[in-house]
Amino acid sequence: MFFNELGLSAELLSAVSEQGYSEATPVQYKAIPLVLEGRDILAGAQTGTGKTAAFTLPILQHLQASTNGQRRIRALVLTPTRELAAQVTESIRGYGKYLPFKPMQIFGGVSIRPQITKLQKGVDIVVATPGRLLDHVQQGTIDLSGVEILVLDEADRMLDMGFVRDIKRILKVLPAVRQNLLFSATFSKEIRALAGRLLKSPQEIQATPANSTADRVKQRVYPVDKRRKRELLSHQIGKENWKQVLVFTRTKHGANRLAGQLTADGIDAAAIHGNKSQGARTKALHDFKAGSVRVLVATDIAARGLDINKLPHVVNYELPHVPEDYVHRIGRTARAGHDGHAVSLVCIDEHKLLRDIEKLLKTNIEKIVLPGYEIDPRIKAEPITKGRSPAANGRRKNGRMKPRGGKPVAHGGQRKRSSRGRRRAI
Repeated sequence: MFFNELGLSAELLSAVSEQGYSEATPVQYKAIPLVLEGRDILAGAQTGTGKTAAFTLPILQHLQASTNGQRRIRALVLTPTRELAAQVTESIRGYGKYLPFKPMQIFGGVSIRPQITKLQKGVDIVVATPGRLLDHVQQGTIDLSGVEILVLDEADRMLDMGFVRDIKRILKVLPAVRQNLLFSATFSKEIRALAGRLLKSPQEIQATPANSTADRVKQRVYPVDKRRKRELLSHQIGKENWKQVLVFTRTKHGANRLAGQLTADGIDAAAIHGNKSQGARTKALHDFKAGSVRVLVATDIAARGLDINKLPHVVNYELPHVPEDYVHRIGRTARAGHDGHAVSLVCIDEHKLLRDIEKLLKTNIEKIVLPGYEIDPRIKAEPITKGRSPAANGRRKNGRMKPRGGKPVAHGGQRKRSSRGRRRAI
């Protein structure tokens, strides 16, 4: 189905056309008419399916059809990460370039004062991570009483990161009468429960089969000893002349170490993870997109929300503990109809992780032993721990960090305590 068949305004169609799109993806042609009708929706969509436009375009159309000249926050989009908030805001600006509406992104890791100044000048759409949004709510620097449409983007990721309490607090300050849109890659029991509290007579749509990967992603596994992974990665980047490579590690320290090793090998590389400042993360991503950085090494904070146009290569330097995260990682490539290449470097320690991934995908991934990098049969498998240090490993329970004398906090390092003692999104 083409965009000009979905009832969108001429201004929106012009902006869509200028970005090179004419035919809508399944999630777009299923969701856009329902959102335009004012329906609540529960949408299942993997990364790379065009879901951002599926809610951005009808929101802009809604604002256009009912504008009264007053500038107030009429749409709120909640996202799990800063990168996704920035991506959604960029999409709103792109699709709304011929409309007078002003979007704004709100997230932590940067000064709150400029955000307050922009809010005082007036905005129409806010895209925010929950923690920083609650900072504004508590300080009285944001007015959400005029919100007409609420979007929870990548709701499953927000639940994984422990944002349920924050979301509930935000819902309490929103108008009771509003339209609600929930997008999630998976429909777990927790997502169903959240949808039951949030949505009113929702229309459920499923754009892609659960836990599926893009058809245009070519997946391969390279068996290799753990100590030779970096050597093999550098070899393949050079031999195959890979120009833009997103590499995933399990830990922040591992990301920093690998980026440094690749740089020492003569390959321009940068790391991006939750301990990096927002300025450093933004610069690393900008340099990667611009081509001045050849390899971006990331933890799973980048598995969702990074929209890199025509990204050709994704490498799992280390397999994720959670099989679904593999789907999200490789979903960074083969987007918008482009081909993609996903490589996993798998050592003997990771065989169980690989089996879990293949079980989830219901398929066996092609294994290729590269000459000169054959597995040493004398090496025995060692258990893979989720901790960042031996001390941390000893304090983990069920995949969650348990501070001494405190309650468990979400695994993955995605939250930290503010000076006021409240956990907040970073």
